[in-house]
Amino acid sequence: MDIGSLIGVISTMVIIIATLIIEGGSPAELISHPQAIMLTFLGSLMAAGVSVPFKTLLSTPKLFMLSLQSNHFETNQVIDTLIEMAGKARRDGLLALEEETKEVSDEFLKKGLMLVVDGVDPSQVRTILHTEIEQMKERHAFGAGLINGAGGFAPTFGIIGTVMGLIHVLGQLDDPSSLGHSIAAAFMATLWGLISANVFFLPIGGKLVTKTEEEVAYRELLIEGILGIQAGENPRMLREKLNAYLPPKDRQDEDES
Repeated sequence: MDIGSLIGVISTMVIIIATLIIEGGSPAELISHPQAIMLTFLGSLMAAGVSVPFKTLLSTPKLFMLSLQSNHFETNQVIDTLIEMAGKARRDGLLALEEETKEVSDEFLKKGLMLVVDGVDPSQVRTILHTEIEQMKERHAFGAGLINGAGGFAPTFGIIGTVMGLIHVLGQLDDPSSLGHSIAAAFMATLWGLISANVFFLPIGGKLVTKTEEEVAYRELLIEGILGIQAGENPRMLREKLNAYLPPKDRQDEDES
């Protein structure tokens, strides 16, 4: 669980509710008009869904859950594994890695190592693995595009809800006592349009983009390790190269590993 994302959303809603109370309102007012919530959330998602494949729209709940999950990359552990394989490959040859490769759980790393064991040309290995990364980025871009697109549509759907509410208000001019409540209800749609965009859709879309960038950086590290093994690089030099992908505080030298 990515606690930072959860805290961010909850804290923002707490600030909004606290401000509402200070202004003399009640938190119950936010949920007193569920039609405004339905219009802004569902309407925005459906409109954004027009521009992405239908299967991406169906995966909306999964996208929200992914945004709350942390990327668990055991980077130092995988660097240690790559260094051990590099040493073994220098001693016994690339074919000696075949059995170890079968036990690798990361499918991307496993595929790269199998290409190396099979004797594929290094330039082809790099091309194949970079193609995998580009395809991953394209798939992830659909999901992030859906959520960010909904964030763009949400304020507009809030205004649509407000206009619909004001049309209803104009039909009740013969009952002045109900005008205040009806106008407040109409503008609640605008409020939820802004809340859904700036508290949920846009932050979550941004988080999905960040998670993709983290995964791309991790896979780039794997590619350098795989190609280093294939090239027969010195394990110590290979570790230095892979450590360059990590923040200084996370880097380990050979003794620490």
